[in-house]
Amino acid sequence: MARKKISVIDETSTGRNKRFRDNYSGEEMTRLKFVSKIKSGSYKNYHVRNINGMETPVSNPDKTTNNNLK
Repeated sequence: MARKKISVIDETSTGRNKRFRDNYSGEEMTRLKFVSKIKSGSYKNYHVRNINGMETPVSNPDKTTNNNLK
């Protein structure tokens, strides 16, 4: 099984994802930076949702759980 492209490395006490790591490049990103990169097309398997008024990165729905943000 291939490793996940993105991993969550920090979240709030309520479970909102705050920091992310690109497991291939090693880059660590804040939520805002990851949102920006998704919008620019750098991460095609992810999109942005507005959840409780905050832009939130989410993985695109598909049959695999390997790309889910956890």
